[in-house]
Amino acid sequence: MKLPVLFLMIVMSSMFTGGLISNSHAAELVDTLKRIKPAVVGVGISEPLARPPNQLRGTGFLIADGQYAVTNYHVVEKALKADGSQRRVIFVGQGERPEIVEVDIKAFDATHDLAVLKLKQKPKTSFNSLILAEEEWIDDGSEIAFTGFPIGAVLGLYPVTHRGIVSARTPVAIPASNAGQLSIALIRRLKDPFFSYQLDATAYPGNSGSAVYAQHSGEVVAIINKVLVKETKESVLSAPSGITYAIPVKYLRELLERESIEF
Repeated sequence: MKLPVLFLMIVMSSMFTGGLISNSHAAELVDTLKRIKPAVVGVGISEPLARPPNQLRGTGFLIADGQYAVTNYHVVEKALKADGSQRRVIFVGQGERPEIVEVDIKAFDATHDLAVLKLKQKPKTSFNSLILAEEEWIDDGSEIAFTGFPIGAVLGLYPVTHRGIVSARTPVAIPASNAGQLSIALIRRLKDPFFSYQLDATAYPGNSGSAVYAQHSGEVVAIINKVLVKETKESVLSAPSGITYAIPVKYLRELLERESIEF
């Protein structure tokens, strides 16, 4: 009878230790989120005469003591109306009455789907700025999280956090649907694709531009830019693939340095 008792004690000890590790990681993320959430902003358009007057297009995050916000280029690439009725803005804070701050596109990198927005004034709402990780790459299996506004146009500005791991580094090359779309830049990219992170956490529409950060430190390691759709675009909510892609922060650092933007 001693062997089964000993075996049971080992199993229970293993379960208890695993629980402690899990709880420790959860506590780390709780502390990290206190710094992350005040830096997360909505990115969109303000058009006072439209209904609704404010349109959320994606997520972003503040850097450089609130002077700039970072998001995906595809979130802001659509031009404003020529009649001047629209303003490009970020939404700071959360809930039904966020602060609206006007921004300009300071710099962008269409290849890596990145955009840097310059705030025309610092937010009056309490905010925080995120720190960019110095490492060019992080290892597969690294624990990450991202916070943003999934389906924000419906749910509103209530930041939601998802966590997971880096599953792999994968090459990114977008093929053309026909030969007429093959540009020199696209041909070069097909021959020499850049790499992005594949994550095992699920992002949704509205998460584009969310900072991906290390759970333990809160340092930004990547930026969410797309999710694998396994059926149709309409099924992304009811049947999510659970596979998300993110642009490594090294490309953001290169853009900021190239444009002489201090961060």
